[in-house]
Formats: sequence, structure tokens, C-alpha cells
Amino acid sequence: MKAEGRLRILAVSDQVVEPLYSPRAREWLAPVHLILSCGDLPYGYLEFLMEVFNAPLFYVHGNHDRPELCADGRIRLAPQGGQSLEGIVVWEQGLLLSGLGGSRRYHPEGSHQYTEGEMWVRVLRLVPRLLWNRWQYGRALDVFVAHAPPRAIGDAPDLAHQGFAAFRWLIHRFRPRYFLHGHVHFHGCRPIFQIGPTRVINVFPYYLLEL
Repeated sequence: MKAEGRLRILAVSDQVVEPLYSPRAREWLAPVHLILSCGDLPYGYLEFLMEVFNAPLFYVHGNHDRPELCADGRIRLAPQGGQSLEGIVVWEQGLLLSGLGGSRRYHPEGSHQYTEGEMWVRVLRLVPRLLWNRWQYGRALDVFVAHAPPRAIGDAPDLAHQGFAAFRWLIHRFRPRYFLHGHVHFHGCRPIFQIGPTRVINVFPYYLLEL
């Protein structure tokens, strides 16, 4: 059951949080109904969170995500049991979820890195489904999950941590309730920005969102 009708979403990114990586996490944080990963986390950590909270996981990739070698010799490319949001829209527990991972391209051979033009292509591919959502549900999107921030909204000046202008356009055009990202580490007050009806939240290293 959802506490007092609230949906509790655990969003994580970039850094393993030791108190969460413990069976006792359920005692101080549960209930958690949904887990969203903004990338750059070990797949085993994400699988543990799914197990300890008994909640579904939806994720995008970060620029440091790499294939992981399992003890039995298998190579895993993503957390087992989770569902990728990369370039799709998912209906989950009454929410319309979508996402695009990766960062700005700062290395010619880097994984999950994109130029601004490449990210524009990825964003524009979502447009037909978002327009259909708006016609069908009266809204395009509830939560958008990214690794990188929108350009000039909580990003940093260096190329690796600059955000994407394509994300700013998506926010202004389709007005999701929440835009969640990681990638930019901070100390002190959590960066949260209100852009029209959209709240942009840097979830590093975790954030509990109640709807």
C-alpha cells in the first residue's frame, strides 16, 4: 500500500550510498514504490535496491557506465530486472516516464556520450509519442530521467558537465512535472530549479520524491 495515497520514488545517481546498500535501508526509508536511476552506478547496487525495497527499477545510462564481468563469467550491460527508459515512454503506476542517458561528448571513444546534435536527434525521436500522450492523456509526460542536466540549468562550465540545450527545449515544449538528473556533483544545498511547471532536480546521490 502507498503511504497515505502517496507514491514514493527513490531516485539515485553517480555515487553508492552505503546506508542504502544495506538490508537495514528498508527500516528507515521504506516504503519505496519505484526506483529511478540517472546513471553512473554499479549494476549490482541497483539490483540490490530493487530487492531490498521490492520495487521496480527504471534507468538510463551515465557516461561512466561500462559492461560488468560477473563471477560466473557472464558480461552484463545493464542491471538485471530493471527496464531502460532510453528513448521510450513507459506507463508505470499512473505515471508517464521517459528518459535519455549520457553526457556531452568529451572523448572521441567515450561510451554514452553525445554531441548536442546527436542529443537533438534522440530528443526529436520522442516527439511523436509525446504528442500522442498529450492527445490521449491530456499531458505529454510526468517524469523525465536523464543523466546530464539541461543546458545552463544546474550544469557546469566544463565540457564534460555542460548540459544539453535539447533538454531545455523538451522542458519548454512538453512540460514534464519533474526532470531528474545526476552527473553534476555538488556540496551543500541541493540544486532544484522551477522552470514553468517543471521541477528540475539533481538527485545526486539520492533523492526521495513523493507524489
